[in-house]
Amino acid sequence: MKYLYVLQQALVWVITIFWIYQLMVSLCSLVKLKDKPFLKKKNHRFMAIIPAHNEESVILNLIESLKQQNYPKELLDIYVIADNCTDNTAEIARKAGAIVYERFEPEKKTKGYAMQWFLAKKIEENAPYDAFCVFDADNIVDKEFIKNMNKKLCQGEEVVQGYRDIKNPTDNWITAGYAIFYWTMNRFYHLARYNLGLSPLINGTGFMVKFDVIKPEGWNTKTLTEDIEFSLKNIIKGRKLGWAVDAKVYDEQPLGFIQSWKQRSRWTVGHIQCIQHYTKDLMLAVKKNKSLMNFDGFLYIIGSIPMFIVTLILLAINFILYLGEGFTASQLIDSYARYIIPTFLLPIATAILIMVLDKRPIKPMVKGLICYPLFLGSWLLINFKCLFKRDTTWEKINHVRAVKINEVNGDIKKELV
Repeated sequence: MKYLYVLQQALVWVITIFWIYQLMVSLCSLVKLKDKPFLKKKNHRFMAIIPAHNEESVILNLIESLKQQNYPKELLDIYVIADNCTDNTAEIARKAGAIVYERFEPEKKTKGYAMQWFLAKKIEENAPYDAFCVFDADNIVDKEFIKNMNKKLCQGEEVVQGYRDIKNPTDNWITAGYAIFYWTMNRFYHLARYNLGLSPLINGTGFMVKFDVIKPEGWNTKTLTEDIEFSLKNIIKGRKLGWAVDAKVYDEQPLGFIQSWKQRSRWTVGHIQCIQHYTKDLMLAVKKNKSLMNFDGFLYIIGSIPMFIVTLILLAINFILYLGEGFTASQLIDSYARYIIPTFLLPIATAILIMVLDKRPIKPMVKGLICYPLFLGSWLLINFKCLFKRDTTWEKINHVRAVKINEVNGDIKKELV
């Protein structure tokens, strides 16, 4: 029992130190730093890449938003990878002015495979582009997106995540949960780390990569979360990723709980795959580079599933101590409350703070705020389930929110007033 108590105290300290570190980093999002100087001024040539599988209902709105960019039209080419499509995605995209590549390989139909296939062709032909931006088919893009990404290239940045916002934050408690989660990540993870000189992460869509970065190896990912994997591979190499708060992209989140459960399960499985493939390399990078950026990347990879496991072990130890009369009933309840209450109530307060800082109206999101603990709680259940059962089958999320770019400043904002 004595040794169990020592282990319990050690785990308490591990969890406490980890979250104090995260809090200290998050506070750096409140500090506004000077903009980086330009290394050179140039209008670069971009590819906009859209991997799409049966997206005929939304692909046109994305292409239109890209054609309306406040950027020289001759310097932006729009490519659609019609990946194993059985609908009219390719035809609609061509008529809208996109360059369409059709791919048919049913056993390999994820976004990562589509990107790998397409970029290999562009590297082989030595395509005359300086950088590419990646979007999901359900996105719509702010008209200043490419202009602001070009600014980042001029400042010497090579891999940059844009500001990912939500098309449908007030549809129901599920879309509100996604919105609050992304708003939190945008400020307290990406912006905080960018301000501190650490590395943000690529976040699925709305990101830019300098073409030269991928020429040596291509787009070589092997997990279900190709965005996180690509981020970690660059951090391991010592490349700091950038963050563009003014390069905005809006995407659609699923309305149904079952769809959301499957999507987040896929993300969790992908994260576990990244842990398996890259934890050792991150540790070696910390040792080799002696960089806080590498150390922060290592903390990210152990910060979800491994820290979740540590917390479960701690709660189990507390219960064993209670059974062995090492704990009283009140001590057991107190120890559980110490973790459960912050897990479910602190995020609501954090979300309200972020909405105030970002000047977002709170009233339309009240129901989402109240249900946010349920959204996070279901994610904890997903994490627990994926520890024992991992489905690596990719399933499409159906997109139905056909919002046009000229409605972003209308309907979406009206919902938030």
